Amino acid sequence: RKLNVRVNIELLSVSNPVHKKDLAVRLTDDTDPFFLYNLVISEEDFQSLKSQQGLLVDFSAFPQKFIDLLQQCIQEQNKDIPRFLLQLVSSAPALDHTPVSLNVVETNPFKHLTHLSLKFLPGTDAEIKKFLASCLKCLKEDKMMLEENLKKTEEDLTRQLSYTQQSLSEKSRELDKLKNEWTSYTTALSNKHSQELTNEKERALQTQTQYQQQHEQQKKELENLHQKSIQQLQNRLSELEVINKDLTERRYKGDSTVRELKAKLSGLEDECQRAKQEVLSLRRENTTLDAECHEKEKLINQLQTRVAVLEQEIKDKDQLVTRTKEVLDATQEQKVILEESTEEKQRHVEKLETTIKSLSAELLKANEIIKKLQGDLKTLMSKLKLKNTVTIQQEKLLAEKEEKLQKEQRESQEMGQSLRVKEQEVCKLQEQLESTIQKLEESKQLLKTNENVITWLNRQLSEVQMAKKLDSPASAHGGGRAALSPHSMPDRPSFHSSGINHPISPLYAFQNFMEPTHSKNGNSQCPVPKAGTLTFFVQLNSQLSKLSRCSDAHTVPAASHPANKENGDQLGLEPKYFKKKDDSIPLRGLSQNTLNFDYLRPYVPTKAQPSAKAAATPASAYFPG
Repeated sequence: RKLNVRVNIELLSVSNPVHKKDLAVRLTDDTDPFFLYNLVISEEDFQSLKSQQGLLVDFSAFPQKFIDLLQQCIQEQNKDIPRFLLQLVSSAPALDHTPVSLNVVETNPFKHLTHLSLKFLPGTDAEIKKFLASCLKCLKEDKMMLEENLKKTEEDLTRQLSYTQQSLSEKSRELDKLKNEWTSYTTALSNKHSQELTNEKERALQTQTQYQQQHEQQKKELENLHQKSIQQLQNRLSELEVINKDLTERRYKGDSTVRELKAKLSGLEDECQRAKQEVLSLRRENTTLDAECHEKEKLINQLQTRVAVLEQEIKDKDQLVTRTKEVLDATQEQKVILEESTEEKQRHVEKLETTIKSLSAELLKANEIIKKLQGDLKTLMSKLKLKNTVTIQQEKLLAEKEEKLQKEQRESQEMGQSLRVKEQEVCKLQEQLESTIQKLEESKQLLKTNENVITWLNRQLSEVQMAKKLDSPASAHGGGRAALSPHSMPDRPSFHSSGINHPISPLYAFQNFMEPTHSKNGNSQCPVPKAGTLTFFVQLNSQLSKLSRCSDAHTVPAASHPANKENGDQLGLEPKYFKKKDDSIPLRGLSQNTLNFDYLRPYVPTKAQPSAKAAATPASAYFPG
């Protein structure tokens, strides 16, 4: 099987009792934390390893060479047939805490060569614990670094988000401004374009009529000119055809004479070649005769030594020499005759060449005349083409002008469509404006009703306070229940620290009114949220009952205060503010004989929850003014 193994190589210096250097090699697996094998090589151990495996390296250079071998294994690991392999061999079938040998093997087609073989021991429990502790420490440090980086990035992102939100709000404002400007600009443009369209339509009609008249006039003139030029060209063509026929006849005659001369020239060339061949054969014979002559002269020189002995033979030889001389003379005469005949034939050939040159010059002149006539024809044809191109260009101009008119008509239609779309958008915006105005009016009405409720509650509170001041002497004579004196009722305080100087909500007025009952009875306080976190609508019954008399107290004529008449009235408020709610919170600490306030229901706005401090406040918490 294949494994990705991490190899750590360290040089350890030991000074107890002698200064030594040890090489520590550790094998680990990132996926298996319990995979740990160690090897410690001292200088003495290295010497024995060097002698066993035949190493040529010292202890100081051994670590670098070992690292080089490992790097070669890493470079070759992805290949199909790697050259260097790192083998981890164990005696047991599985790696179960048994000694292991690490081999660096070089492969070739002939043999597997082991460059280095090291024996590793499995790590003990203490070593594994130390290794795991170091790994955990590194991971924790990495985690701390990552957390710090994450915090920094979060802070940067929050800053960027706030900045982008601000920029977005600014851009939205700018967009609203631009929309308003664009609406005004589009209206102005639509008016301008409508005027320009009407003016341009009138101009286009005028120009169209003018161009049509001009086109008809030019068409008639061009037709007349075209007919005249066609007649002239037809006459010229007939003349040129006659001239062309004459020239072709002359050309045919010249071709026939050239052919005859070529035939004569070919015959003369054949005769010249035959004469040349005869001259060559005679030259060969002459050379052979010269050679024979030299041989015979040699023989003569030899025979002169034998003159005395061979006189008769000399005479015969003299006769032969004379005969050969005669033959030589004859051959020389024939040679002279042949040279004269070749000179005459050359002169005749030169005459024929001069005649051929004169004929070719005449043919060239005829060709020049034909070319001139063809050039005249081309000029006439080019003139015709120019006239045709002028007419085509004029037609193209007319077509372009018609296309321009069509484009302007299309643009006017598109502008009309865009104007319609913008009118629809304006209508939609007007509808949105009306809806927003209606919502504003509704909100104003709600504000007015809320203000009426607050004023009515303040009146009721003042009336209750006055009634209590009048009822306090009567309740002091009886010992049934302890009532508050008029001095114990506080005036409406003003919060100087918070800057509130206006009258406080009625619930705050009952704060001191409810405290004595709590002190006597020791009841648990009802948790009401603080002012500023929640807003409350105090819901009352439709009628406030009259103040009940105490059991030991006498009737007080002030109980029939004219304010009780107002208690039965709704003071122009809607009946929804006087309905009894089942999910409302009852106020504790107030007796039913003093007031007939039934419930206080909290109105909690969205995205707001009462805090722990707010839950601990008493039921006599106050409303903001």
